[in-house]
Amino acid sequence: MIKSLEQIEIDYILENNYIGHLGYMHQNRPYVVPITYFYDKASKLIICYSGEGHKIASMRKNNLVSLQVADILSVNQWKSVLVHGTFELHYGSDAKAYLHQFSLGIKDIITEKEHKKPDFISEFSSKIYKDEVPFVFTINIDEMTGKKRM
Repeated sequence: MIKSLEQIEIDYILENNYIGHLGYMHQNRPYVVPITYFYDKASKLIICYSGEGHKIASMRKNNLVSLQVADILSVNQWKSVLVHGTFELHYGSDAKAYLHQFSLGIKDIITEKEHKKPDFISEFSSKIYKDEVPFVFTINIDEMTGKKRM
């Protein structure tokens, strides 16, 4: 049986994972890509970073986005959360502060769940191969929903 998740379950899934699927629009087509994220429950924000490219250019044009995060044990035992919100790009000291929070938060999750102690962002997030500074962005959460099958 499929049931809706309570808010406490939604928060738990978002707080205890760091890989999700980002949905955005590009030329009237939906795109979904894996992304590393950090959920700041207190601010109701999802923090991410990326290099310049298709994703950033598309979200600049249409800032409505979604993030899907799932805990899947089997076809009959899973929980899934869908976040709807708006993309916001950050610069300067704001971007540095968010990137620092992102890094520390994910390191804590990995230490707790995977019993590893990463030292660098590149150990748990996509590496940016160019010499340019990454774009730091947030998803300002408008709505969160979740389902489970247990």
